[in-house]
Amino acid sequence: MPIAHRHYQNHLLESLPVSEYNRFESELELVQMRLGDVLYESGCTLNFAYFPTTSIISILYVLEDGASAEIAIVGNEGLLGISLFMGGETTPSRAVVQSAGWGYRLKANIIKDEFRRGGPLMHLLLLYTQALITQMTQTAVCNRHHSIEQQLCRWLLLSLDRLSSDSLTMTQDLIANMLGVRREGVTEAAGKLQAAGYIRYARGHITVLDRPGLELRVCECYSVVKLEFDRLLTKIPPGDPWHLLGYALQH
Repeated sequence: MPIAHRHYQNHLLESLPVSEYNRFESELELVQMRLGDVLYESGCTLNFAYFPTTSIISILYVLEDGASAEIAIVGNEGLLGISLFMGGETTPSRAVVQSAGWGYRLKANIIKDEFRRGGPLMHLLLLYTQALITQMTQTAVCNRHHSIEQQLCRWLLLSLDRLSSDSLTMTQDLIANMLGVRREGVTEAAGKLQAAGYIRYARGHITVLDRPGLELRVCECYSVVKLEFDRLLTKIPPGDPWHLLGYALQH
């Protein structure tokens, strides 16, 4: 295995006690995730859960006419496939790789068996699911009430939180598809951010030059989502999800 890829690059896997992790470590498969790869299709049976390490996955809802909008993103803070342990075998959404990289996948039957055991892994997955639901809810509110520029700022900041660099590879067409808006709206919003010196955009590459500037420009939806993930997931010392559970119950 390349030294650059380790399970602890994913926060959920990192947070598990060694005894819990060792039980299914041999079943984790390192996989490359290429930009645009479809990991789940709407209505199809889920065969794997994915734990991204250096990639980002976009969860999209697709309408009958082919139009789509992003409802959440998943990166190294969590996993893709909550339907598996929440009682479903399928999902109405599509999962597409938004930022290329790597991750681990685990067979559906294994993560379901581990969840049914109870204990640290079950509670950690439930806390993550709560945080993901918050992101989905806030995304719906943001798409309805805030400008395309604010939505773009939120999308950029959430993506950066899940990457180790300040650059993303993403065309304006793909961004428009993620946000569920017209390409012209994204072009105008990106142009304003570039003119203000917050980003540099060229040939499908976006580099954030002034993150504090984006944070001043973004709507409150970004901080709501970030604070919820911080509250539930980043207060935990590695290997001690019971501490995290106690923290969540006290707050």
